[in-house]
Amino acid sequence: MPKIPTMGHSLCPIVARLNMTQTSNNKDILLGTGNTAKQAMLAELIEGLPVNPVAPQDLGLNSSPDETADSHEQVARDKAIQWSLDSGMLTIATDGGLVIPVLGSKWESLFTHRFAGSSATDSDRVEALLKLMAPYKNDDRSASWVEALAIAENGNVLTSWSLEGANGLIAEHAGKNLADHGFWVFSMWYFPRYQRTYDALTEPERSDLNDHWVQLKNLVHAYFLRTP
Repeated sequence: MPKIPTMGHSLCPIVARLNMTQTSNNKDILLGTGNTAKQAMLAELIEGLPVNPVAPQDLGLNSSPDETADSHEQVARDKAIQWSLDSGMLTIATDGGLVIPVLGSKWESLFTHRFAGSSATDSDRVEALLKLMAPYKNDDRSASWVEALAIAENGNVLTSWSLEGANGLIAEHAGKNLADHGFWVFSMWYFPRYQRTYDALTEPERSDLNDHWVQLKNLVHAYFLRTP
């Protein structure tokens, strides 16, 4: 397997979308996370819909929703509920994790962000996963991503989904320019078809893979377009 490329396709274009012009006739929707990179991804999901994305920091909010549920969908629901109660707003929230079948009980997707310790950096997480994967080669390094999303208002969940995206491979080497942007896995999740990692894929390539974010965007748009 080739060494993964550097991060040629950064999150910057996605982050820029968070600065979109708001429309006064649209309903505000809170992006239920304190992670600015994830806020940008949530903003991308609702782009083109009659809603205005609002970040928690714009309201002075700093919620810490419970994340101890036993499924990504329930964690996403709990996040959306808590953020909607704290803000009094319509809220969208997600929760996701990496699925690595070969590791069995050694890996739990729910702890993707926390498996290396609560104080670990993204670089620490990459190095820890590389050590776990060291005994495995080729297709044994197969991995997918599961993502759940919930929309809530006034503490009530309006809808939620959980789905699994495309299959890639865990790269055998870490990228040289890893940044702590909150999506560390995407810099080492490699797709042989395109010979690069997920964070370097173009939007058409992600669509071709029918990845988790593309699927969720379709579900979110369908929901809002049929909801008065």
